Amino acid sequence: MSTGSIDQELVDELLSVCRTAVGDELRSITYFTEDEVEQLYLRSDLERTADLVGFAEHEALGFRSQSAYRNTQLGEYEATIRMFENGYLTRVISGELGVWVTTDPLSMERFEELSTALRSVLEEYGTSEA
Repeated sequence: MSTGSIDQELVDELLSVCRTAVGDELRSITYFTEDEVEQLYLRSDLERTADLVGFAEHEALGFRSQSAYRNTQLGEYEATIRMFENGYLTRVISGELGVWVTTDPLSMERFEELSTALRSVLEEYGTSEA
């Protein structure tokens, strides 16, 4: 998995929807596919110490595991939220594109708003690239 360069329009859209949904609680935004990873934003009070490639390899498992939840009474897979001691990670995958966003604690409604907005951007971008 390598770091790559993504379209600046996508970067701007992802940053905009995250800032709108999360505000000052936004910690970081990372875009990934099965082959690349790129951190798009990191809040200034945080250190750049995360193993992005390691995180991306783990989160990329979501590209394959989404099928495990198909045809269940839960409905379609929308997002994964992981809780940690110092914050939360929300992962959204659409097609071959993924993004994870780290935040300070938020209400469930804000996580839902964030994941819906991220999915919309990824779906739009994935469609426009096809």
